[in-house]
Formats: sequence, structure tokens, C-alpha cells
Amino acid sequence: MSDAPAPLSRRGFLLRAAAVTAAAAAVPYSQALVTPAYAAEPRDYTFPKAVREGVARAEARNKRLLAGADSANGWDMETAADRGGSIATRPVPGTPVTDLQVRLGAPETVLVHVVRRFHYEIAELQPGEAVGWTAPKGLRGPVRNLASGTAVRIRPGHYPPGTKGGYFPLELAVLRDILAELDGVVRWGGDDRAVDEALFYLAVGPDDKRLTAVAERLRAGGDRAPGEGAGTVVDVHEKGRRSAAEALARRQRKAA
Repeated sequence: MSDAPAPLSRRGFLLRAAAVTAAAAAVPYSQALVTPAYAAEPRDYTFPKAVREGVARAEARNKRLLAGADSANGWDMETAADRGGSIATRPVPGTPVTDLQVRLGAPETVLVHVVRRFHYEIAELQPGEAVGWTAPKGLRGPVRNLASGTAVRIRPGHYPPGTKGGYFPLELAVLRDILAELDGVVRWGGDDRAVDEALFYLAVGPDDKRLTAVAERLRAGGDRAPGEGAGTVVDVHEKGRRSAAEALARRQRKAA
């Protein structure tokens, strides 16, 4: 029987990395230079007590927040936001939306972009018209993605679940262009069998490299010229953009 330690899970690795970073920041620079845990070769590395305790606290906090099930798109659902877990309140720059609760990292980057383009190109949003994380109890189907911080509902009062045809043709063209710009990593609830035209959610899981690639592209400014972004209106009827949007719409409708 091998005595090799069990491989560290992705979540465990991230928790330990976060704790190491936090603990390292708390150690004075001069102390870090003489502490064996920092000076040793990787094979001799030993976590100092402060790091071990930080990891234990982070794991305990994370365990308390997990709902014990995945959302429809494969992400961990959490029972609360802003409690030190993966979901926190973020502003949507350039809009009145200052309280969007989303999953930090790539999901935040992508979903905030969706909300910004919606605000600038479809309808100006008012405070409270973009809803993110929602407690998991009672959620069914794609709406469960809200509980993992990987979905938003935009103007839910204007687009009630089960109701079709809430968008004018030009608004729908912009919506399709937004989805195509994101290479299909976001899906619109209007294409689902249980129609919810207010719902937008990640269509990929946490290990899908497409999500990381799209988020990095958005952070770098996307395919637009310097200074342009979600506040700059694009020509959604340009032939190439329209073709890409229509092709994605066909694929996503077929997958419903």
C-alpha cells in the first residue's frame, strides 16, 4: 500500500492558496526571510501554525456555506452571500446597480458584462432591477443557478416566468449579440422549455476553459478598440455579428 498523500482537490487547493496568501500578508517581511516555512526548499516546506489555522477556519466557513448540492450548471450552491464564501455583492460599473450578488472571479466578470450591456443597449436599469444570488430553498431547474452565484435575473418584473415575447425585435437582436460575444458560455432563459426571459446564467461548469478565456478577454477589453467597452453601442446588424448570433441561437434552442 502506498503512503503517498491523497491528491488535493481543486477546492482544497484554492482554500489553501487563499489561506497561505492571507497568512503571508500578515507576516512582516523581515520575519518572512528568516522563517523556515518561507526560506526552505519546496520539498521541505512546512505550513506555519498561522497558515494551518487559517486553512482550517476557511474550510469550516466554506463547509457551513455550502448547500450540499450543485446548481443546474454544476457549480456549488451556497446558503448565503457576503459571508466569506465564493459569492459577494459587487457593483455594475456605470449603472445604478450597486448590489449584484455574484460568484467572484470569472463568473462575476462575465455576468457583470451582461448586465452592463443590457443597461446601455436594451433598457436602462434602476436600482434593484438586476438580481443575483438567491437562497437555494425552493429553486428548481435553471433558476437554481442563482443559488451558486452564476446567474442573474434582469428586470424580472418586466419578464415574468412563463411569458414569451417580452423583447422588441431590436432588443432581442442585442440580446443575441451579447450571448454570441460571450462565445455561448452564457445562456438565456428565454430559450429554455420553462421560459424565463429575465434569466441569464452560465452554461458551463467551473472547469470549463472557455469561461476563463472569455473572462480574460473581457478584462483585456474584448475585441473592441481601446476606450470602448460595454458602454459603447455596437452594430448588432453587422453581417458577421448577426451570423454568429443566429448560429448560437439555433444551437442553444436545440439544446433546450
